[in-house]
Amino acid sequence: MALVHNAGFAAESGESQGRLARRTAIVVFLAFAAAYFCSTLVRAITATLSPVLTQEFSLHARDLGLLAGGYFLGFAATQLPLGAWLDRHGPKRVILCFLGLAVLACLAFSMATSFSGLLLARIAMGMGVSACLMAPLTGYRRWFDAGTLLRANSWMLMTGSLGMLASTLPVQWLVPLTGWRPLFWILAGLVVLAMVAIAWVVPSWHGATTPVLADAAEDSPTAPSYAPIWRSRYFRKMAPVAFFHYGGVIAIQTLWAGPWMVRVAGYSPLEAATGLFWINASMLLTFWLWGLVNPWLASHGWSANRLITWGAPLSMVVLAVNIAAGADTGWAGWALFCVCASVLGLAQPAVGMAFPLALAGRALSGYNLVIFAGVFVMQWGIGLLIDVFRATGLGEVASFQAALTVILCCCIASYAFFLGAKADPTRDNPAQ
Repeated sequence: MALVHNAGFAAESGESQGRLARRTAIVVFLAFAAAYFCSTLVRAITATLSPVLTQEFSLHARDLGLLAGGYFLGFAATQLPLGAWLDRHGPKRVILCFLGLAVLACLAFSMATSFSGLLLARIAMGMGVSACLMAPLTGYRRWFDAGTLLRANSWMLMTGSLGMLASTLPVQWLVPLTGWRPLFWILAGLVVLAMVAIAWVVPSWHGATTPVLADAAEDSPTAPSYAPIWRSRYFRKMAPVAFFHYGGVIAIQTLWAGPWMVRVAGYSPLEAATGLFWINASMLLTFWLWGLVNPWLASHGWSANRLITWGAPLSMVVLAVNIAAGADTGWAGWALFCVCASVLGLAQPAVGMAFPLALAGRALSGYNLVIFAGVFVMQWGIGLLIDVFRATGLGEVASFQAALTVILCCCIASYAFFLGAKADPTRDNPAQ
């Protein structure tokens, strides 16, 4: 959803080559969207299954946080090699290899008999689906024009919200009928269907894009260096917000909103699943609207930086109100928090478009590494903090409030760094 449409690379020699016809672009988008739907369904399913898994495996809050965070740990671990492989081999080959691992991981999770088995399968699951957003975004950077790229990115995230929507009430309804283990057989089958669609309709990567850098030996697609990514002042400006704030949002949306509703607000498991359904429905609608308005915003000078500057404080205010309200905060409060924080998703494609096409895969994957490392730390950290505060004598509600207050302080600090870092994607990128 990058609104940095003038990032300086639209005029690259040969960049307009390889654009897809409209009908082909739609079919390719749908194939990738199917895989990303499965990815986010797998990502968020632990929030709905947390009461069942907690009871069957006698999990503490820290165990639940680690189990859910294991997905993000595996996801983050693959991002650096993933970026180089995407630049070299292209989205189609890379995502098919990764999704094969996802199928095996789903089957392994369904057969796990211990917490360690669940955790290892969960980590492998995160690794297997780790290309489901980066692969299409890398392809879209070459195949779509700037306006279409903005819309496609928003609607990919909308598809992700649909996957998280499917992880709520549909899963809650199916568990009594099938048990939780067969759900992962179904997930494995859905991933296989997505693989077939991608193999059938997605174009192959015909040759590497010619690098536009003077130091091509270091930064060409055949030399998978991340040096120009890490050197970018713009990348470093966006990284803390991605790690703490966006990571915290995803950690709450995909896990801790559920336990909050059950253990703080007093919801039943079915009521919590219903609440998660409406949270994710709100996000689906939000990303659909972002896709509609992004081209207009871009044409009227509303850059990603400007939107984050105005939008991020609003999400922090809502988080503070939710924490203070305690047991009175239900699904509506968390839905409002996630909707307000959706502006942070604008940064990801902005970072990708701030680099040359030859580095797009590495830029996107490097930034994704920061996000999902943050999700892992935030998700597990919230669980650890809850247990620590409980051990000091605080009650259930107060422990949740104290843990999320720590997260709020991290968000405030990252926003202050964002404001203080003077960097612009059109001037401060060493890759240019």
